[in-house]
Amino acid sequence: MIVAVDGPAASGKGTIASRLARHLGLPHLDTGLLYRAVGRAWLLYEDAPDSTRRAVELARHLDVDSIEPHALSAAGIGQAASQVAAMPAVRQALLHLQREFAHQPGGAVLDGRDIGTVICPEADVKLFVTADVETRARRRLAQLGGTGEITELDDMIADLRRRDERDAGRADAPMKPADDAHLLDTTDLDIEAAFRAALAIVEDAGARKADTRD
Repeated sequence: MIVAVDGPAASGKGTIASRLARHLGLPHLDTGLLYRAVGRAWLLYEDAPDSTRRAVELARHLDVDSIEPHALSAAGIGQAASQVAAMPAVRQALLHLQREFAHQPGGAVLDGRDIGTVICPEADVKLFVTADVETRARRRLAQLGGTGEITELDDMIADLRRRDERDAGRADAPMKPADDAHLLDTTDLDIEAAFRAALAIVEDAGARKADTRD
């Protein structure tokens, strides 16, 4: 089974995806970490004339096993990730890696911005997880615990809005729900309730698939 979980930053999609993966016994890939890893390295070259070429080279040579999630949480890295993700050549460079992960024996759970629309349009279940921007900003600040570059709510709201606009407005693989995605608004849900809602959607989809095979 392939489960695609998309949505904007701090909507809860990553936590939901990782819990679904553990519950279902499937491997999980947070595809945002791929772009964050590329973005972090690219920050050294962002002002160079050949910055796009540098970003593509970084993406082509990315070693997934070397990614350290705890080192990629800073707000500046999030902005850089959104910038490199808007580069079509970078997205193409990471496309094969993500598809290969999804199609391993037994399937996988992937979360990101374009899993259900571009990476795995054939996914068995597609979720688009969202929440209002103030709720997402509060979550991100709590996650950073005062250690991020942004520490004020209004600044975090503005930062998330910029990222949303960039992710949804890019010409290549814009962030949007797949036509057959299940929308899950987590604004008023704690993580346990959000996970249970997501799991119910996945289990229902699995039951429907089993019925069609019969």
